Amino acid sequence: MTFVKSPKDFWAGVLFISFGLAAVLIAREYPIGSAGRMGPGYFPRALGIIMMALGALLALRALKVKGAPVGFRSFKPIMIVLGSVILFALAAPKLGLVVATVLLILISSTADQEYRWKESMIASVIIAAFAYLTFSVGLKLQIPVWPAIFG
Repeated sequence: MTFVKSPKDFWAGVLFISFGLAAVLIAREYPIGSAGRMGPGYFPRALGIIMMALGALLALRALKVKGAPVGFRSFKPIMIVLGSVILFALAAPKLGLVVATVLLILISSTADQEYRWKESMIASVIIAAFAYLTFSVGLKLQIPVWPAIFG
């Protein structure tokens, strides 16, 4: 693709378009409603359309502005992050939101070449606190916050 001057931006745009299209296709069966009375399909469609528009802008910009090439050296970081997300999904119901979030951040941060355990610990505690405040306190979702042994 010699006409693409910024392959990294181009493929990021294609990824945005793909996710946006998937959201729109998945939400097509849900009723939209109106702006004043939104249905379950309103937000996913709106978000999907916005993602597709941003992806198109990014991909088109990549045809004109010179940028970095796609740097892909190994599957290891992808597998670490994917594995940590799967572990979070399996651990959250049993270990609770806080412990599962800390595990997610600590494990996924090892995928970075410049991994620093102190920064990962600080980030995991801050993100776990944010997740607790957002989902349990703010949205009042009925999800386990701590492991069952803590009550």
